[in-house]
Amino acid sequence: MENNTSLQQQLLEAGVHFGHLKKKWNPKMLPYIFAEKKGIHIIDLNKTVECLQETAAALKQIARSGKKILFVGTKKQAKDIVTECAQKVNMPFVTERWLGGMLTNFNTVRKSVKKMQSIEKMLNDGSFDTITKKEKLTLSRDKDKMEKVLGGISQLGRIPAALFIIDIGHEHIALAEARRLGIITFGVVDTNCDPNKVDFPVPANDDATKSIAIIVNYITAAIAEGLAERQAAKDEEAEDVTDDEKEKKAAKLLAEAEAEGGRGGRGRGPGGQRRRTPAGGSRGPGGGRR
Repeated sequence: MENNTSLQQQLLEAGVHFGHLKKKWNPKMLPYIFAEKKGIHIIDLNKTVECLQETAAALKQIARSGKKILFVGTKKQAKDIVTECAQKVNMPFVTERWLGGMLTNFNTVRKSVKKMQSIEKMLNDGSFDTITKKEKLTLSRDKDKMEKVLGGISQLGRIPAALFIIDIGHEHIALAEARRLGIITFGVVDTNCDPNKVDFPVPANDDATKSIAIIVNYITAAIAEGLAERQAAKDEEAEDVTDDEKEKKAAKLLAEAEAEGGRGGRGRGPGGQRRRTPAGGSRGPGGGRR
């Protein structure tokens, strides 16, 4: 419980409880609203802690299973935090602009990513040395533009297992695409949004940088734990395999040594047929007289 209290204290200090003006509220947020103060809705931090822990536990499991979680936060206050946290845990992210169809038209987006990567490769390995400076500059600019929008998903080879969204109202296109494809959605939901639109809502202030930072960092720590557990399980498996291999190797060597010893004890003479004498055979000089 102490852990919850300190987390609640941190959320309070970061201003996570400040919602929007009363007139901007979404009535579906009622269960998460604690009170109204000077025309502003105050979010119930007990609910925030509960939802945050639930979200963290679910995302930790997804990370542990080796699936990808796409971070989405294109508003000014969220960009840098989301980029930094997603990179920490090697997860894909979108912080510039959500391209319509980024999920529903994933194959086309992958083609653009591949094009961007091939331009980058050719610029680096000197393939473009024969073209004019102007053409080279145009290609560089194209690559930079693409990098800005697609850089965060360049390593995403397939549709992600989950989306973690900052401000579900602002990222409504991303949310709609994820829902259409049946992707699990997690989102920071302020008092002006509908929490039922995401599978795991976290009621919180989605406008203040401090508030966004504390929530995204908490989620990232949980994902990092999931990844660490996955790695530990892999290492353990690898150790078991090497132990098995060692045992097999040892058994093989032992069997070979025994076979060598068996041969060496009997058949050292020039006549090879003597080697076939069974262990219980007589030791007389006449090999065929048993």
